[in-house]
Amino acid sequence: MMIIRPVQPADLDALENLAGRAETGLTTLPDDRNLLEQKIIASQQAFSAERNESGDDHYLFVLEESEVGEVVGTSGIIAAVGLSEAFYSYKLGTIVHASRELNIYNKVSTLYLSNDYTGCTELCTLFLDAGYRKNNNGKLLSKCRFLFMAEFPHRFASKVIAEMRGYSDEQGSSPFWEGLGRHFFSMDFSQADFLSGTGNKAFIAELMPKHPVYVNLLSKETRDAIGRVHKSTGPALNMLEKEGFSFQGYIDIFDAGPTVEAQLKHIRAVRYSRTLTVIIVSHSVDGEPYLISNTKPRDFRCCIAPLSITKEGEISIDKTLAGHLNVDYGDTVRIVPLN
Repeated sequence: MMIIRPVQPADLDALENLAGRAETGLTTLPDDRNLLEQKIIASQQAFSAERNESGDDHYLFVLEESEVGEVVGTSGIIAAVGLSEAFYSYKLGTIVHASRELNIYNKVSTLYLSNDYTGCTELCTLFLDAGYRKNNNGKLLSKCRFLFMAEFPHRFASKVIAEMRGYSDEQGSSPFWEGLGRHFFSMDFSQADFLSGTGNKAFIAELMPKHPVYVNLLSKETRDAIGRVHKSTGPALNMLEKEGFSFQGYIDIFDAGPTVEAQLKHIRAVRYSRTLTVIIVSHSVDGEPYLISNTKPRDFRCCIAPLSITKEGEISIDKTLAGHLNVDYGDTVRIVPLN
């Protein structure tokens, strides 16, 4: 069975292996063992902390194939971005140039450097081993975070965002970076992306243009990349859109990938999830597939399973599933239909 749980120190080798296979653009999963070790420690502290409000905690989950104990994916949540280091985006805007005398009226698209998402919760670090991109594993890895946030909403902000990976060609080159970013940073996209992912973001404020960028002055290839996602990111974006996320004109400053957002309480899996009391049975259970999690912050578990709900509002699960979820008879679980 595929199980979601908090990352542990023993997962460092597996996490490093995943980071080594992730392509450029996943800034929150750097291919650096020391940084990954720091992220694991920070995540352990986040899961263990008593929180009454959101802070800059970083929660990191792993997807484990329980039969063999192999970690095959990871996903994360940053409870509030921009509190300890600036969080930058480009905001698409409009400037009007008009002359009544000449009867000319031109609307020009612009890019403004913005910190508007400061304090928002961010979904991040989603990566699944290529061999496991099947059987709803991607949905489990992504949507488990919604059940965690639904159970502990006080740990997170009212607005949730997700930066989607922007378009790059088969050689890994970003047209947006080549057409804009390189003129200010004088370095390769991969180097800037890595520096940003390691928390070294002072260079962004130092080198980014201080004035609006006129989009019509950029090349066609650069303009076409604005708000466009990488081909491997399309399914993740589609999944978030079905959960209620939408694009509101903010893009990544490096690759122009769109940032999508939603109010936490309006996310489908949060809005329609509910808690039920567990009944453990000795036989296997049939039913529709659900996401199901326990309600323990330090020992969080989540998986996909067929479930049977009684008329009394209780839920029947077999002993094996109860063991995977670390729940006992009478405990509470949170569920939501998978689709």
